[in-house]
Amino acid sequence: MAVTLTESAAQRVSNMIAKRGKGLGLRVATKVSGCAGFAYVVDYADEIEADDQVFESFGVKVVVDHKSLMNIQGMEIDYVRESLLNEGFEFHNPNVKDSCGCGESFTV
Repeated sequence: MAVTLTESAAQRVSNMIAKRGKGLGLRVATKVSGCAGFAYVVDYADEIEADDQVFESFGVKVVVDHKSLMNIQGMEIDYVRESLLNEGFEFHNPNVKDSCGCGESFTV
């Protein structure tokens, strides 16, 4: 199952890469963290490794390492702006069984 971006998220990533001046897409991973188990790691994808899976949404590549894919396959990433001070990526992950109270980590 793919990891996808909404049109809003794809536009945001595209704008960020253009402003930065380089990058192949968005790298999404998980790491062991927090009280619930895992946290998301989001960065620019400057290269694609042999074990990476590459998905594309609205012309933007989403790069996921093989190990992280088990935790996030089927996930949709959205970009929301609720106000000038409150904006960011939202992760809609169908694999999440529970999350911590602060929302920083999750269990699959």
